[in-house]
Amino acid sequence: MARTWFITGTSSGFGRLLTERLLARGDRVAATLRRPETLDDLRAAHGDLLWVARLDVTDAGQVRKVVDEAFAALGTIDVVVNNAGYGVFASVEEATDEQIRQVIATNLLGSMDVIRAALPHLRAQGHGRILQVSTAGGQTTYPNFGYYHASKWGIEGFCETVAREIEPFGIGLTIVEPGATPTGFGGALATAPIMAEYDRTPAGDTRRALADGTFRLDNDPEKIARAMIDLVDSREVPLRLPLGSDTYRDVRASLVARLAEHDAHREVALSVVRDDLVAPG
Repeated sequence: MARTWFITGTSSGFGRLLTERLLARGDRVAATLRRPETLDDLRAAHGDLLWVARLDVTDAGQVRKVVDEAFAALGTIDVVVNNAGYGVFASVEEATDEQIRQVIATNLLGSMDVIRAALPHLRAQGHGRILQVSTAGGQTTYPNFGYYHASKWGIEGFCETVAREIEPFGIGLTIVEPGATPTGFGGALATAPIMAEYDRTPAGDTRRALADGTFRLDNDPEKIARAMIDLVDSREVPLRLPLGSDTYRDVRASLVARLAEHDAHREVALSVVRDDLVAPG
């Protein structure tokens, strides 16, 4: 059965790959991006299957307008994919105020606004799926990505809450966590002037690894796009979908370490319970 998808950030990367694959199999796609002309080739090839709109997800008013227009034009939208993103590669001291605000406005507030705008429509139609594109860095961390992590950890917490709230309406939400993948994202990362003080730190090590090509990009973007489509086709609705050997390895290691630290403080955690609630003995 053909579906209708709403996808943000379709000019490149996973957004473009998803759009190409879905159109090729006969699905309809509402593709949004800041430069609509980027999709002229797909519009010429697929005609009415592709609905295109200009959208900057940092503009909340524009988000609401475009989402409303997409549902009005297409009737039903089965899947909403929050894919638009912005990355900052800098130590905490190096990043500029503007870069910090941009990454939060795009990855956190922009994603939140798309979900908020879509939910009234999804509730009214009584079904739907939301795929929130996050990253391995939504549950673990890497030096020089502090502000990117802040946005992704934030959207994961938001989406985990939303998933519980919308399940009674027949709407499912999955956080998709791709690992390091050659999509051009690394080349598009915003950077800042380097501080010499951070050269011999993990931040400097990560910068050199990206510069000399030793930062591994082991995952296949085509396979990741396929896995996202397969997930929707399967009708399974996991809260999170890890995609990539590094995602599985690094997130698992982070969770194990966090749980060990959590358990190590069990006694002090319980020690602060009010005396009148502590069982005798």
